Amino acid sequence: MRKLKKGRKFSREKDQRKALMKSLANSLFLRERIKTTEAKAKSVSPFAEKLITRAKKGDLSSRRILSGVLNPNIVKKLMGEIAPRYKDRKGGYTRVIKLGQRMSDGARMAIIELMK
Repeated sequence: MRKLKKGRKFSREKDQRKALMKSLANSLFLRERIKTTEAKAKSVSPFAEKLITRAKKGDLSSRRILSGVLNPNIVKKLMGEIAPRYKDRKGGYTRVIKLGQRMSDGARMAIIELMK
């Protein structure tokens, strides 16, 4: 039986999807709350949560892996401010709040934010 692959394609090639996820994660960690389409918010949520879990380790290896994905100043903020906030939490670092449809094209919008 044929099984579906995990994740959404967003009508982009693999490298473009990867760049989109990196960009959304950078914005999320910088502002701690972003407004985007519902599909993108649902897709970036597990990506960002894996990065936070990696940052919680706090070792040099984790910092180097994160530096390959995020900007250096955002890695510093993630490891210094955001990750210690979730040291006792085992998961569920992000929340997706659904909004209405966008006026121009009717796309469903959502806010993704880091939990407090």
